[in-house]
Amino acid sequence: MQVNKEEEGGGGGGEDTEVGIKKRRKMERRSEIKSAIEELSLMVKLKPVVTRARNGDEKDEPRDDAFHVPTRLFLSLCGVILEVLDKVGPTMAVLRLDIHQNVQRVESFKESDPSKYSNLAEMIKKETGEGNAKKGNSCSKAIVWLTRSLDLMVALLQRLAKDPGQKMEQAVEESYNVTLKPWHGWISSAAFKIALQLLPETKTFINLLKTKDESYENFKEDTQTLISLISPVLEEIHCILKLYGLDRLKSK
Repeated sequence: MQVNKEEEGGGGGGEDTEVGIKKRRKMERRSEIKSAIEELSLMVKLKPVVTRARNGDEKDEPRDDAFHVPTRLFLSLCGVILEVLDKVGPTMAVLRLDIHQNVQRVESFKESDPSKYSNLAEMIKKETGEGNAKKGNSCSKAIVWLTRSLDLMVALLQRLAKDPGQKMEQAVEESYNVTLKPWHGWISSAAFKIALQLLPETKTFINLLKTKDESYENFKEDTQTLISLISPVLEEIHCILKLYGLDRLKSK
């Protein structure tokens, strides 16, 4: 992955925070989806990850130095989830708190060496090398659950763009079943089931996501653009997690 180096620097940490992201978007009067599209378009340019085998043939064997996911970009996308959950209301308060705490862990780790940890993969590499990646409240575990939360957001947006008439409860449950549920224990799954019963209607939720004067067709187009941009980023993060043996982690 190639990135815009001007967007990658270690300074300006305040802009990485949830508050900074919210202020910027409020001033510019853009929807969360449009803002995410702009940041993704400016910061990321994907390229295939290929290594060369001993016999000279090319095959997909990613190395630990073959990945570069900008931490600022990752945190910005997580900020989008928090803003969306804020608009849904207290229904998803438990999920929102969990995401917020995980974001804080990643931000704190990044600030320990802003230049080095401008690459998300370096954080996981560091903790794995020390044997701490799967322990306690590690930054690596935070990245795992934040990535899965992003998977949930993408899956939900895909369903809403495809069928805006689908009931919100059904859309969220189906998205949850293929993203977070396989990794949740019975306590987390039960809590999510309860939250499903208090969701807003689909039309209300879509209106919360788009700007006041934006048509549904424009919202659908923006949603599809966002999905096409974010999916390769998530795919790369999942490759990193798999490389370090973190892709099968489950909660209790």
